[in-house]
Amino acid sequence: MGSAAVGRRAAGLGLAALAAAGGLAGCSSSNDGGGGGGGGGTASQAAGGGTYTIWDPYPQYDKDSEWVKLLTQCGTQAGVTVERTGYDTTDLTNKSLLAAQQGNAPDVLIVDNPVVSTLAEAGVLTTTEENKLDTSAIAPNLLAAGQSGGKTYGVPIGANTLALYYNSDVLKKAGVEADGIKDWASLTAALEKVKAAGKKGITFSAIGTEEGSFQFLPWFWGSGANLTKLDSPEGVSAVALWTDWLKKGYAPNSVINNTQTTSWQEFATGDFAFAENGTWQLANAEKAGFAYGIIPIPSKGGGTAPAPTGGEFVSIPVQKDTARYATSQKLVTCLTSTDNSLTTTTTLSYIAPTEQVQAKQVEQNAALKVWVEAVKAAKGRTSDNLGTKYPKISEPMWGGVQAALSGSKSPQQAMADAQSAAASATQ
Repeated sequence: MGSAAVGRRAAGLGLAALAAAGGLAGCSSSNDGGGGGGGGGTASQAAGGGTYTIWDPYPQYDKDSEWVKLLTQCGTQAGVTVERTGYDTTDLTNKSLLAAQQGNAPDVLIVDNPVVSTLAEAGVLTTTEENKLDTSAIAPNLLAAGQSGGKTYGVPIGANTLALYYNSDVLKKAGVEADGIKDWASLTAALEKVKAAGKKGITFSAIGTEEGSFQFLPWFWGSGANLTKLDSPEGVSAVALWTDWLKKGYAPNSVINNTQTTSWQEFATGDFAFAENGTWQLANAEKAGFAYGIIPIPSKGGGTAPAPTGGEFVSIPVQKDTARYATSQKLVTCLTSTDNSLTTTTTLSYIAPTEQVQAKQVEQNAALKVWVEAVKAAKGRTSDNLGTKYPKISEPMWGGVQAALSGSKSPQQAMADAQSAAASATQ
């Protein structure tokens, strides 16, 4: 799989980030990815030749990487030269909106899935129907993250999500069987045993940013709650679960300020039984120096909780010269084809969006089986037709979680206030 640095960008700070224009707090990197004009060349160029621009959120990959080699290969197959620019996720969103306003959008745009609805609402993207992009093999729950108003605005290149890593030695000393953890009650009982054995329970990220919402959502959705009603009894129970863990010492107070990276660093000390984190930490897990395993995040009453999907969509922005779409379609089809999907998902540390390629990934690496299962149960943050309402709900939600964990408000009051703020913001 890809490096931990790649994973953290793809599914941590970057994954959950939208630009201010989209209403979500972003996290920018110092690497702007260089210049790179949009428009894919002049309007006078023939649709079957010339230069076509591709913008992506992977500035860490240079021209010698497998990713850029694939982009070049897809261009060659389409009979064009590809001019690729990698931007930080936040920069990419802002630049995409600006380029669209100036009529100078790239030919192909690869963006973080929560950004899709923002760009679609702004009139930046074409639909898959317009450009005859085949999405029939894509898992519906993954495709939903790129849908708005009943239309689909791109093809997912891959997905990742969250699960629970566990320290085998810590569980063994506490007399806990990981396979026996199927719901909140059994997980909490396991944490109680771990603490009694002198070890630490679980670490996660509850920081007051989109990253905190990203990590809270499996518990929120796993309770049966819906984002349109933050203060439902189910939603309150999810906040109460985390709050009780802190009160009983099953989780450290540091989770309030933890990012997914600092949370992982706590787990890597070897003192914790569990850590909520993503596919992108697999390489780090191998280097941790202790035996580990992975289980899905359990729902309140049992089964796998729906965790939020991370990952990018490959889309075709609106162009003045519509003759360019035919070649752009070839580029997108090449990048998302079954033949190339195994390369892209391995390079970018993702689970493939189709069952056929997922099976190949597990065949090559059995450790990915739990991640495939988690991705199958996952859902997009902007799904349920929330679209651009999601960031206006997410911010009050993470604020409510913070208020409850810090003890400044009860879980009930924290979520009641969060719902009031979300309702006002989305009217």
